[in-house]
Amino acid sequence: MTFTFQGATVYLPDQIVETTVTISDGQIVGIGGPLQGEVIDAHGKILAPALIDVHGDAFERQVMPRPGVFFPIETAVLETDRQLAANGIATTYHSITLSFEPGLRSVEQGRKMMQAIRDLSPRLTAENRVQLRWETFATEALDTLDWAFDAPLKPSLAFNDHLSMAMRGYDVPIQERLFEHNPEFALVDLDDPDLPAKRWAKTVARTGLNIDEFMSMIRNVWDRRPDIVETMKSVAAKAAAKGIPMLSHDDTQAETRSFYRDIGATTSEFPMTMKPVSDARAHGDLIIFGSPNAVRGGSHIGSLGAGDMVEAGNCDVLASDYYYPAMLAAIERLDREKRADRLALWSLISTGPAKAMGLDDRGTIEIGKRADIVLVDWPTGDIPAIRGTWVAGRCAYRATSFG
Repeated sequence: MTFTFQGATVYLPDQIVETTVTISDGQIVGIGGPLQGEVIDAHGKILAPALIDVHGDAFERQVMPRPGVFFPIETAVLETDRQLAANGIATTYHSITLSFEPGLRSVEQGRKMMQAIRDLSPRLTAENRVQLRWETFATEALDTLDWAFDAPLKPSLAFNDHLSMAMRGYDVPIQERLFEHNPEFALVDLDDPDLPAKRWAKTVARTGLNIDEFMSMIRNVWDRRPDIVETMKSVAAKAAAKGIPMLSHDDTQAETRSFYRDIGATTSEFPMTMKPVSDARAHGDLIIFGSPNAVRGGSHIGSLGAGDMVEAGNCDVLASDYYYPAMLAAIERLDREKRADRLALWSLISTGPAKAMGLDDRGTIEIGKRADIVLVDWPTGDIPAIRGTWVAGRCAYRATSFG
C-alpha cells in the first residue's frame, strides 16, 4: 500500500518544513516528492516520528484496576494497546516487574503478562515489547529471565533494587543512599516493629499477605544479599550475549552508575541526583527521565527535575513511566517553557528512545526508515492531540475532531 501525506509540517532530523511524505510497504520512500497513491490531507497538522516508550507500567491499572482486583490479562493487553496507539506510541516497552513478592508484581504474574502479549501480537496495533523490570533479589525469576531473553521481540533489562532502598537507615534520604552493595550502606533493624508501616505499607496491601507473612518473606529474601552481586553479573552477561539493552534504575551515586556500566547497563533510568548524571555524561551513557516529572514541574519525591535536566542537556529520553499521555504533555510543557527547541524536545520521545533500545530502523522521518509516524494537531498556544498513528505503515489510530 502506498500513500502520501500532503501539507503537513514535518519534523525531519535537522529541520521543520512543510512537505510531502510518501509511505509504501511500511517504509518511508519519499520526502518532498510527487503525490503517490492515496493522498492524506494533513494541512494544519504536524507529521512527526511516532513515540517510543522505553518504560511504561500504566498497564498495571488494566490488570488490577483496584487493589486486589484482577481482570483478565487478555482484556488488559488489548485495552492497553488501544491506549498506546491513541497516545501516538508506536513502540512500547511494558515495564513488567519480576519480583520476589506475590500478587501483581510476582514472577508468575509477569510471565502470564508476557505470554499474553506474545499470544495476542497478531491482533495488536502498536509494537508491544517488554522491559524486564527485574528486582535483583528475585532469584526465583532467573528461569523466566532466560525464557524472556529469547522473546520474538527483543526485550530490555532494567536492574531494580527496591528492597535495599527500603532497608536503608531511617535517617538516610532516599536520594542520599549509597550504592546498595557498598559495605557502608546504612541498614535499618529488621526487628523494628515499625518497619513494615514505615517502608512497606502500600506493598503489603498489593501482595495480599498479612504483616507477619510479609516480614517472614522479607527476611528470607534479604538473606540472599551476599550472593546478589554475582547473580547480577551472571544475568547481565547473558543479556549482553543476546544484545539486550540494559538499564539501571534510580541511581544515586557515581559508584552505582559505574558498577552497572561495567556489567553492560549503559543507560541510567530515572537517576535521582547529579552524581550519577555527571558520571553518565562523562562516560557517554544515556539518561532517561519520566515524562510525568516534566509535566508536573518536578519529581514527586524531590529528586531531579526532568525539565531542568532537559534544559541542561542531561536527558536523552523521556518515558511515560506510569501515564501514557504524559509523553506528549511533557513535550508541550517543555516547549512552552522554552527548555529546548522543538526538534530537540521531540527527539526525547522518538530518536533518543530508539538509540537507547538499539532500534536503528525507526525514530526519525528519513527515507528507508520504518514508517512509524504520528499526525498531531497542535494549535499555537494550545495543547497537542494525536490525530493519527501509523506503525510500520499500518494505521493504528485515526481520529477526526468535531471542528
